[in-house]
Amino acid sequence: MIALFLVFLLNSCADEQNNFSPKALTVSEQFKNPIGFYDATPSFSWKLPKGTQLQTAYKIVAASSPDLLPNKADIWNSGKVESNQSLYVKYDGVALTSRQKIYWQVQFWDENGKKSSWSDVAHFELGLLNNDDWSGKWISIPHDQLTEKDYRGSLLFPAQYMRKEIDIDKSIKNARLYITAKGVYEAYINGKKVGDDIMPPGWVPYRKYIPTLTYDVTDMLKEGKNTIAFAVAEGWYAGKVYLRGRKKKHNLTPSLLCQLEIEHKEGKTEVVSDESWKVTKDGPIRIAKIYDGETYDANYELGNWHTNGFDDKKWHKAQTHNIEKSVLLLPKRFETVVNREALEVKSMHQPNENVTIFNMGQNNVGVPIVKVPMLKGDTLKIRFAEMLDRDSTMYTKNYRSAKSTDYYVAADDGMITYKPTFTFHGYQYVELSGYKKGAIPQKNWVKSLVQYSNFEENGTFTSSHPKLNQLQSNISWGMKGNFFDIPTDCPQRDERLGWTGDAQIISPTSMFHNDMYAFWAGWLQSVRYEQFEDGGIPWVVPNNLGKRHSSGWADAIVIIPWELYFRTGDVEVLEENYAAMVKWVNYCTSQAIDHIPDIKSFGDWLQPLTESGRGAGDVSKELIKMAYYAHSVDLVANSARVLGKTQEAEHFSTLHDSIKTAFEQRWFHVDGRAKHKVETQTHYLVALEFELLSDEMEVKAIKHLKRLIAEYDNHLRTGFLGTPILPLVLDKAGEYDLMYDILFKETYPSWFYSINQGATTMWERWDSYTKKDGFHKDGMNSFNHYAYGAIGRWMYERIAGIKPTKVAYKEIEIAPVPGGSLTSASASYNSPYGLISSNWKLDNDQFLLEVTIPSNTMATVIVPGDTQKNLTVNGQNINESEAIKVIEKTEQSFILSVAPGTYSFVSHFSSDNK
Repeated sequence: MIALFLVFLLNSCADEQNNFSPKALTVSEQFKNPIGFYDATPSFSWKLPKGTQLQTAYKIVAASSPDLLPNKADIWNSGKVESNQSLYVKYDGVALTSRQKIYWQVQFWDENGKKSSWSDVAHFELGLLNNDDWSGKWISIPHDQLTEKDYRGSLLFPAQYMRKEIDIDKSIKNARLYITAKGVYEAYINGKKVGDDIMPPGWVPYRKYIPTLTYDVTDMLKEGKNTIAFAVAEGWYAGKVYLRGRKKKHNLTPSLLCQLEIEHKEGKTEVVSDESWKVTKDGPIRIAKIYDGETYDANYELGNWHTNGFDDKKWHKAQTHNIEKSVLLLPKRFETVVNREALEVKSMHQPNENVTIFNMGQNNVGVPIVKVPMLKGDTLKIRFAEMLDRDSTMYTKNYRSAKSTDYYVAADDGMITYKPTFTFHGYQYVELSGYKKGAIPQKNWVKSLVQYSNFEENGTFTSSHPKLNQLQSNISWGMKGNFFDIPTDCPQRDERLGWTGDAQIISPTSMFHNDMYAFWAGWLQSVRYEQFEDGGIPWVVPNNLGKRHSSGWADAIVIIPWELYFRTGDVEVLEENYAAMVKWVNYCTSQAIDHIPDIKSFGDWLQPLTESGRGAGDVSKELIKMAYYAHSVDLVANSARVLGKTQEAEHFSTLHDSIKTAFEQRWFHVDGRAKHKVETQTHYLVALEFELLSDEMEVKAIKHLKRLIAEYDNHLRTGFLGTPILPLVLDKAGEYDLMYDILFKETYPSWFYSINQGATTMWERWDSYTKKDGFHKDGMNSFNHYAYGAIGRWMYERIAGIKPTKVAYKEIEIAPVPGGSLTSASASYNSPYGLISSNWKLDNDQFLLEVTIPSNTMATVIVPGDTQKNLTVNGQNINESEAIKVIEKTEQSFILSVAPGTYSFVSHFSSDNK
């Protein structure tokens, strides 16, 4: 018994010691043990274990082998650093190079000076960082095998199939496959798909840089014969997506670049793409287009073309061209698109004989898996739609010129299984025709694979209100559908572009929902490459329209970096983007007349109930230009301060002050009323949110804003720019009840109105469809458009009450405000320091609030209730808690300073303040 007790005691001590160590080790933008990493000067982050209040010091060690850790670190030893910093500690060791694998650990000292045990070992492996690291050449089908039809891009361009057999006569220690494409690819080794990526390497400004990927293929190779194979299609590189905004034909041929590096005891073996590879276009994927869909002809199937012993004598010798020095090859800096979820059919019906429509129950993005009976030579036609017309047939007018149709040609009688490879669709309904006549359709004929970029969920929100929960779901699905390697405006029609305005609008909300830092940082890299020499920013990134800047859209180059910095605490995002931010505001300055830049403006895009009938709404475009110019200048000044650029901060602060003074005089009467022929909510909103009015004028302007809202029975009349900031302005003004009233409206225009019409995602217009009038008559009528989902930020920050007051949630405010008919709400957020949660419930005369505050942070918690009555925490009187201090009591709330931990508060309401 004594021996057993000693074993138990030793194990308990070991568990306790192990728990008292840093957790969740990441590098740079929160990457966990990445391979093919882009950053040779990374930063390091970690989270403190539960129960730890604060960090007072840390030590990081890095080595070329885990065996050298922690005491013989040959790459970097930071020594003990007196600091509470646990996020984005910059690497300061020896210079790192391509392919290098680094192992690292960290330990910390807590608020009592107690040293933690070392963390588990984490690692990262760099990809090929420079063009000179590549030995191969770009390979493709020979040009003389392409017809005029093939070349035109807007018509036919079959997928290319590439292969090479190799002999490996040594035992393999490890192997890496480095790869990229001008176009998109699928990779195979010995018949098995390499990686889970969908349509890699993604969409970027191909004229400037191309992302590369790295795969660990050690376990896929074997001694003896091996086959490396690829299927390659045009993707975003060529075809109709590329041709938007261009009248001329192009002769861009999709091509591939790869490098297989095998390490064995005797050294290394390298296999690269060159003229020794064999290529054909005579495979089953006859057409592969993003807008129009894919055609798969089983009569062209190649058998085991990606395995050993395949007869490729009739295939062509690959055509090659050298790597261009002017186009950078850079490791992809965020996760690819992958299959994320699967949806089963909810219902089905037959509008016509031998035509069946399957309802997935949710508007989503990706591809279907179809399994149907067919007869040899017949063609299965697969159509997609977001909505049904009133006669229960597919409504596809809003897809405009995008055909969004897949075809499968059967080579034999029997059941076929087909999943498109090089396209994607936005849809809720799938229509099948051309299957075996007389066959009885089954729900299991169709399944949807939901595809989007591979980020992790970061937050949750739920409440007692079913429609508010549906709104949360719609926001989430709107982002799932539009984060397909880039932030698209919509995923279904002949557009699917990276509109900069839509991106800056949704970025704060997106970071509550998902771990989006790397995604946004990667897209900003493309924005910087697409920036014009004079500092202008295009409408869309990548820029396939050739169009130049618009206020509120181009400002994404300033707004998103600042948003990322504020929510993550990583100074590097400002360092990376600062020059581009300055170029943009300097361009606006160079074009400004009386502080109004002479540039394009989309206004308050798609404002409802306009008097003018314009898509840009009724707000003055000049006001929008001036307001966003001021806002960007202000954020650049703030960024300069963070980066220690004192003189530049003073310069931009002075410029901002002059714009602010001119703005108030130009756009507001002395009584706070807007100066414009049409008074709009957005006129007031941008002035108030961007703090462009004096304190005295703000008070007056808020009164006029409330009057204007009341004139429309507390409905919003705001478009893409006004809607995201409406809740923020009313929140700062303490108008919580008014915002709740607006949010919970059931009639047009409102968030619940679209839900009442059947929305399962966010729509481009509040009335994209109505049960009364049918579909909106305008051609721009997307049923998956995330901009109006920006309300999600207010749902997290005010309904649940989780809000950062210092950079990276170092200091947090948890101040939920009940309202409307809500009786409960709950949210969680995985902040850079750890989990934050807020869960409140109204129970008769009690307000119950449960909160979690992560280690190494502090929080202000505001508990609503009658301060003449008792407040308890974890069942004790609030005054008995050492971790909580009462800062202030107002008439209706307790304001508390709260240390890290989990707490349950209970307050009470009297009948007059309930």
